[in-house]
Amino acid sequence: MYSWTDFFTDPLLRAPMIGSIFMCITASIVGVIVLIRKRALVGEALSHAAYPGIVVGAWVFGAFFSFLQEWFSSFLLLGAFVFSMLGLLLLHFLQKRFRIKSDAALCFVLSSFFGIGVLLSSHLQYSHPLWYRQIQAFLYGQPATMTDIHIWMYGVLALGVLCFVTLLYRSIQLVNFDALFASSIGLSVRWVESVFFFLLVLAVTIAIRGVGVVLLSGMLIAPALAARQLTNKLSWMFFFSALIGACSAFLGNYFSAQASFWSQSTRFVLPIGPLIILCSAGFCLLSLFFAPQKGLLLRYLRKKRFSKVCEEENLLKILWKLPEKEGKTCIDLSRSRQRSYISTWVLLNRLSGSGWVEKVSKQYLLSKDGRVKASQIVRLHRLWEVYLVHLGQSKEKVHASAEEMEHVITPELEESLSEYLNHPRVDPHLQPIPHNNKII
Repeated sequence: MYSWTDFFTDPLLRAPMIGSIFMCITASIVGVIVLIRKRALVGEALSHAAYPGIVVGAWVFGAFFSFLQEWFSSFLLLGAFVFSMLGLLLLHFLQKRFRIKSDAALCFVLSSFFGIGVLLSSHLQYSHPLWYRQIQAFLYGQPATMTDIHIWMYGVLALGVLCFVTLLYRSIQLVNFDALFASSIGLSVRWVESVFFFLLVLAVTIAIRGVGVVLLSGMLIAPALAARQLTNKLSWMFFFSALIGACSAFLGNYFSAQASFWSQSTRFVLPIGPLIILCSAGFCLLSLFFAPQKGLLLRYLRKKRFSKVCEEENLLKILWKLPEKEGKTCIDLSRSRQRSYISTWVLLNRLSGSGWVEKVSKQYLLSKDGRVKASQIVRLHRLWEVYLVHLGQSKEKVHASAEEMEHVITPELEESLSEYLNHPRVDPHLQPIPHNNKII
């Protein structure tokens, strides 16, 4: 079995590993801009548009440059770049001149160009079978056959993209988030967009060799989508996306090389390109579920915790409305809350453990600390009612809105709200709205 250092030193493993890492970093950084511009399908359309260019590149090579065998891949990538650029120009032409919606234009470019590529490759299958087999590697990617020249190629591309993002970071922010303001201060929006689309076409062309035409859009979007869940800052989004892309490339190469050892069978081979996409998708799913702020699981836990706090505070308000040193049984409280007896009993025990509720002869009543806590909750409710009345909200909705807002107030917001209501410009005669003939 290989150690992780072998992937950076072994002559057979070094080029696929380092080349894939540079390739994925480039695609991930460009994918961030694609994602924030809401043009996720552009990469998919351009990758499929590149396929006929690969076939045409093989034809041109065979007709005029067959003596340059070592440049065969370069001709294929050149053809892919030219046809990707043609697909991008056709896409903009359909949207600008014919007013076709972006989704329809994308589908047209994707299907028409890919159909042409399949048609041309079907003829190449019988005329030049060897070239056809080499072209098929571009459909699903074949990074295992990379050489040291690919390291330099992808390294230069990654460096160029990093320089573009670093030097034009402010321009990228303005163009992608407020293009009108960027134009008003004299920034050439068209120039920045032209450079971006050029890099997008270049990234698509280069990444085809690694993950293939079919899977390339996943390499563009998955790392950027995962990074979006981890941060709200564009700079950190670029960093996290590049890091996730690099880790996906490393794990894809690692699992592919070790699969035959783990299975103890030389026939069991996992291709690197699909494994890179699967690792990237795995990171994306992990971030969607476990991201600190936006993760689905953690948001669910915060929601449950907030719901528990709301139930506790509402039960304290019910007990606060009772005369002092007078309580209710668990059955009566469950009816007041319109909840089950068991959930009410569990909640009362939790409040008893916090020292806010006392049990006296089967009746529950507020303790001294509990009455202070309940008084604070009611005060917040009244503050919100007065504030909402001052804002002009209808009296029918004030009580329900205050019920929702009283649980989310922070000490800083409470202080600001109190200062606002004590301001001389606020009518001092405003009173809380009665609810069921009681002010609560």
